[in-house]
Amino acid sequence: MPSLSWSELNALTDFSFDPVNGPTNAQSRLRLFGQSEADVHVTLYRDNHAWCPYCQKVWLWLEEKRIPYRIEKVTMFCYGQKESWYKRIVPSGMLPALSIDGSVITESDDILIALEDAFGTLGPGMKDPQVLPLRQLERLLFRAWCGWLCQPSGWFRQEKNNREQFVNVVDKVEAALAQTPGPYFLSDFSTADIVFTPYVERMNASLYYYKGYSLREDNSRLSDWFDAMESRVTYRGTQSDFHTHVHDLPPQMGGCYENSEAQTKLNQRRVDQGPWYGLPDATYPEPSTAKAEALARVIKHHKNIIRANPADDQLFDKALRCALTQMMTGEVCQPPPGSDAALRYLRDRINVPRDMSIYAAKHLRTALESTAGLVGIQQGSPILTRNRYDQNPIAFATS
Repeated sequence: MPSLSWSELNALTDFSFDPVNGPTNAQSRLRLFGQSEADVHVTLYRDNHAWCPYCQKVWLWLEEKRIPYRIEKVTMFCYGQKESWYKRIVPSGMLPALSIDGSVITESDDILIALEDAFGTLGPGMKDPQVLPLRQLERLLFRAWCGWLCQPSGWFRQEKNNREQFVNVVDKVEAALAQTPGPYFLSDFSTADIVFTPYVERMNASLYYYKGYSLREDNSRLSDWFDAMESRVTYRGTQSDFHTHVHDLPPQMGGCYENSEAQTKLNQRRVDQGPWYGLPDATYPEPSTAKAEALARVIKHHKNIIRANPADDQLFDKALRCALTQMMTGEVCQPPPGSDAALRYLRDRINVPRDMSIYAAKHLRTALESTAGLVGIQQGSPILTRNRYDQNPIAFATS
């Protein structure tokens, strides 16, 4: 089947959403929840790519409380130059930051406490006696994760000890979740769940990929917690996928170290090359709009996507349209010779949730990989581990 033109592809999607009053999304610059702009007293400064775990914590809290707010997006150091206008507001350049009626707060825990003071708590608050020990447990889990993921294994016994230390803390988390009849850390969803969300999500991805360990599948209470979180449209709007996390984490963490287990190699191949369906990064039912969303998002940015690709523009334009044609029609569309590396370059740089939601990304990655496979086995430029300047947002932010 010949590739469809951009106008023909455009006719195949009617996907749209309301970024201001609709479901939680990564593209919005203003969230009103049905209120007016006069009700906005809060500005959240977060990273362009939705990679920052501390930004996700504040973002999710605001969405759950439905506090009207503005969003200003800032470049994290690992993918480009931080904006001078932001350093005038926050000289350290740290993220996130929050302004309430002009008063700027940094450090995510301090931000949540300030939000609680201004707008009330989300269930028991950050200083509540029920939440304080859970906050301490989350930090204990974080340290055990870093001790396993971010230190070279060196020798077998060290790797084994680091794993055991992490699993011992996970057992404590499982026990804490078992104290309540429902799936959350307290009797109902609360701030405690928001505190755990960002790094537990990243642990789930990184340990699967670098250590061959499936946090979600190997721990029944955490599995129930993930399922409950994914029942919330707020969380799904901030949630990333395995591919995004495992490749954005190394520059942020100072390195992620894989072990030599066979399961690790299998998991890495699956995350990088597919199949992406069935990975324990999302288990909620796929939205019927997933393909239409993927297509709409590519169409919106296709000129910059083509310009950012290392391949010749005309060659990649045709190859990309072939992949999208196959995704939407199910018909095989032969891409031009030599386009396999270009298609896989894009496959590797789809970012969830910045670009699209998880299931939309699964469809697009699958279409890009299967179309590239019609040409050959060439891979795109390697993903960087010391920084992610290949994801500098400037070309898209100013388009």
